[in-house]
Amino acid sequence: MTDRIKNDAYNLKKLIREAEALADESMIAFARLKQAMLTARQNPGVEVATGQRALMRLNQAESQAMAMSTSLLRVHDELSQISRETMGDDAIPTETLESEIAPVVAEEKTAPVAA
Repeated sequence: MTDRIKNDAYNLKKLIREAEALADESMIAFARLKQAMLTARQNPGVEVATGQRALMRLNQAESQAMAMSTSLLRVHDELSQISRETMGDDAIPTETLESEIAPVVAEEKTAPVAA
C-alpha cells in the first residue's frame, strides 16, 4: 500500500464523518425550527391552522434530510468495503453496522413514494 492510498483513505474517512455530522446538524436544526413554529402557534392570538402548510413542508424537508443521512450511511458502508478489499489488514476502520442500515432499507422498500 502506498502512502498516497493511505492518505486518501484517511481523507475520505474524515470527510465522510464530516458529511454525516452535517446531516445530523441539519436534522437538529429542523427539530428546533419545528419546536419554535409549534410554540409560536400556541399563542392565543394565533389561529390553530396558522403555519400548517409551513409545518407540512418542514416535515417534508425532515424526511429528505433523513433520506440523505441514510444515503450517507450507505456511502460510508461502501467506502468501508472498498477499504477492506483494497487495503486488507491495513484497512482503516470506518464500519457502519448492518443493523443500522438494514431496517432503513426495509422501511424504504415498503414506504409509499411521495409525489
